[in-house]
Amino acid sequence: MTRTPTTDEWGIDATWLDALDEEHQVAEATIERLREVIGSPPADLEDRAPIVARPGDVLEVDEAEVTLEDGSTRHVDGELPDDFPLGYHWLQAPGGPRRRLVVSPGRCWLPDERAWGWAVQLYATRSRDSWGIGDLADLRAVREMTAEQGAGFVLINPLHAVAPTPQQEDSPYLPATRRFRNPVYLRVEEVPGADAVDLDSATGRALNDGELIDRDAIWARKREVLRRVFDAAGDDDPAFPDWWWHQGQKLQDWATWCALADVHGPDWHTWPEELRDPRSVAVGEFVAGHERDVAFHAWLQWCLHLQLERATEGMTVIQDLPIGVAGGGADAWTWQDVLAQGASVGAPPDAFNSQGQDWGSPPLVPWQLRAADYEPFVQSIRATMAGAGGLRIDHVMGLFRLWWVPSGGSAADGAYVRYPAEDLLDIVALESSRAQAVVVGEDLGTVEEGVREAMAEHGILSYRLLWFEDDDPAEWPETAMAAITTHDLPTVAGLWTGADLEEQREHGTGTDEELERGRASLLEKLPGLRKNARPETAVKRAHELLARAPSLLLSATLDDALGEPRRPNMPGTTDRPNWSLPLPVPVEDLPAHRLLQDVARTLADGVTRTSDPEEDALGEQPGGETREGL
Repeated sequence: MTRTPTTDEWGIDATWLDALDEEHQVAEATIERLREVIGSPPADLEDRAPIVARPGDVLEVDEAEVTLEDGSTRHVDGELPDDFPLGYHWLQAPGGPRRRLVVSPGRCWLPDERAWGWAVQLYATRSRDSWGIGDLADLRAVREMTAEQGAGFVLINPLHAVAPTPQQEDSPYLPATRRFRNPVYLRVEEVPGADAVDLDSATGRALNDGELIDRDAIWARKREVLRRVFDAAGDDDPAFPDWWWHQGQKLQDWATWCALADVHGPDWHTWPEELRDPRSVAVGEFVAGHERDVAFHAWLQWCLHLQLERATEGMTVIQDLPIGVAGGGADAWTWQDVLAQGASVGAPPDAFNSQGQDWGSPPLVPWQLRAADYEPFVQSIRATMAGAGGLRIDHVMGLFRLWWVPSGGSAADGAYVRYPAEDLLDIVALESSRAQAVVVGEDLGTVEEGVREAMAEHGILSYRLLWFEDDDPAEWPETAMAAITTHDLPTVAGLWTGADLEEQREHGTGTDEELERGRASLLEKLPGLRKNARPETAVKRAHELLARAPSLLLSATLDDALGEPRRPNMPGTTDRPNWSLPLPVPVEDLPAHRLLQDVARTLADGVTRTSDPEEDALGEQPGGETREGL
């Protein structure tokens, strides 16, 4: 039986249901603490909060003048005409405040044809020319291989930037910003002006010799050389200052935060008090005294823009959007009034973690997000989609509700806080339509009733895994991305050989009984194999099953295609080199790898077995040109 939780005026649910549909009561102390953290909105919020609507919708104002994005004006009388332009406008009703009007198509863009593609942990995908870590030139090589194989997309880990300080954050899912990219992914030899200095590339390539990806050493080397390039000739190209100017205040804030972090550390909470406000006089004085340092960090983003554009040319590259950002990072500094102080995002206890999870990211306060005209959300979605044609939203259920953990408490002592899901989904649809970008929502784990239905209504693809689904892949939904595993789950080879089980035992992620039971349940997903079958045979069988799925997108990991037994990340471990395991085969050798070729052929054959086009249930798409690749 489904129960509807009681939600108070702060958006806090008093109860929650676990994966077994058992109801749990939230402690009153937790509710009181979260109410303090959330605070109360101003009395006039509903009069000035943004209106998110679609053409033809009835508005909450009788009549108003709307200033469109192009500067023209239109009068609206109680409803939006069917031909009203999509976009971000400003509405002014007689005697009322000026309000943002977001007009959305209501549905995301979707490709016309099915496709398969590779899921890639870019940092792990090294070539012989890499400097210890997979970079954007390596992504270009993977994209070229993918196109030659007839695939339609590449799905990559988040490329968002972390603090530029010596101690680098390993996890791609805890960035300092969701709006700018990590310069550790730059191919140094290809940045503008690189020919003006001695790069000593041999020393950089020697970083490939390590068994693990040492981001601290890699960034130290890359940063030193990149700064020399910048100082010698980095800003000689007039295209750079022009691009910088067009990025506006957001890039200025990012570059300023980076320069401040270089001096005062990666957590803005520990800076001198006068520097904690981005608009303070002290910050302005700092910028005036560190103009070259600020310009250097802006220049790095320009170089990333150029290299990503080249890496993704002609191919849909689906980029991953993390659920949040580091609390001491740049986005938290810029939007500190919108992010909660005193709580972090996580997950309630479940079958995989009896204590719950605390991911360490401060959540956006729902009413503060509305008061900010949804700008933090808009910028994060837009920047992650930019130039690549696809978006995967990590933990898409967070658009509906998030598990808030009060600071200093256990993750088990949290509560769900509700978000304006319909508005957020319509904003995603608007950005998708404009960018011609397909959107995938990671709806794994405990999914509240109504979430997948809302995703389908908005054209957001579900995410279905062989390891999680009980149904035959042939019965999976069409409006989905289908895959075998993710970065947090066992690879096929690791599962089949028992290597993943042994590693879990080594790191104490569960009792022997729990781990054995978990492995057995996953092995049931691979029927028709002899017990002594080789790992390569298990990999082929898994992808034969995946190829049966009628889903719009089929995704295979390079880890599986190379028979890698280790997963990229093992949740709940702190003494394992998560996010630091390179692939066992260099990029140059990928196209000739026999197992990888077999996987590619299997999935290519799968997508050619398409359903009758007249039975296509994807629906009419928002207008615009079709991006190549999908």
